[in-house]
Amino acid sequence: MVLCHDITQIVPGQVKGPVFRRGHIVSADDIETLLDVGKASLYVYDPRDGYVHEDEAAQRIAWAAAGQGIVLGQPTEGKVTLSAARSGLLRIDVPGLNRLNTLEEVTFATIHTHQVVTAGQILGGTRVIPLVVPEDLVCLTEDIGRQHLPLIEVAPLKAARVGIVTTGSEVFHGRIKDGFGPVLRRKFDDLGCTVEEQVFVSDQVDLTVAAVMSLRRHGYDLICVTGGMSVDPDDQTPAAIRETGARIVTYGAPTFPGAMFMLAYLDDTPIVGLPGCVMYHRASIFDLVVPRLLAGETVTRKDIVRLGHGGLCSGCPECRYPICSFGKGL
Repeated sequence: MVLCHDITQIVPGQVKGPVFRRGHIVSADDIETLLDVGKASLYVYDPRDGYVHEDEAAQRIAWAAAGQGIVLGQPTEGKVTLSAARSGLLRIDVPGLNRLNTLEEVTFATIHTHQVVTAGQILGGTRVIPLVVPEDLVCLTEDIGRQHLPLIEVAPLKAARVGIVTTGSEVFHGRIKDGFGPVLRRKFDDLGCTVEEQVFVSDQVDLTVAAVMSLRRHGYDLICVTGGMSVDPDDQTPAAIRETGARIVTYGAPTFPGAMFMLAYLDDTPIVGLPGCVMYHRASIFDLVVPRLLAGETVTRKDIVRLGHGGLCSGCPECRYPICSFGKGL
């Protein structure tokens, strides 16, 4: 039978806390301990046929929802915790999660989707509310989990080879020092990628096009073009990316910082036009989109539009991204 409440043990000056938790299944081995803490009688719940204990229910829900890169913890007080088995991009089927949580007596909570997580990081947890629930309810949660499988997963990030085109006559002629390259090298290194080549060009469209096409011939997995992304007449980077023949997904994103962002695909190679804010802000449009590209996602205009809700960085004195609202509207 199942305990209906915690059993507390008190040893003066040493310990005060539960020796058995609510929901514990009582066994013969527990009798001596129960007598030692003064419990000759117990309030218990007798599960009937067709009902499932909270520990088993939580395990089954978690198993049905978990995809690749997820490890499940052991049940604790009826809850099963889901953690990252590896570093990568967290992906959650939000409609599936919402559908699961519409079921009475079922709860499943996660952190926000589409953020980079590290191995061992806690990502979510699930439990049922009562000590026992009907078998039919657990089966229904499993069906939902399978229909949306994976409901939660950690996708690996590709160790991409990256090429950079840095535009701007002031950098090209050596009047100022390049600030973009070191920032991007650090960011890509953190993501497990390597910047293989950086090309400097002036502001002419034909020079930028030639540089992009050269990097494309080298077979780099991702091409970044920096500088010249605003609407000033001499900012020609968007025009140059268009001239390559790439398919334009968006020029502009509802994010601050990052509004002047451009995303395009040259065949299957992503090209990102990065505005200057990527140099100066710890979190920007780069951090919202590039990891998804590295996880193999084909980012669409609709995906970019969705960034608007939560796309405003609050500019906190001490940046705690990704533990904040930036980029987490959905």
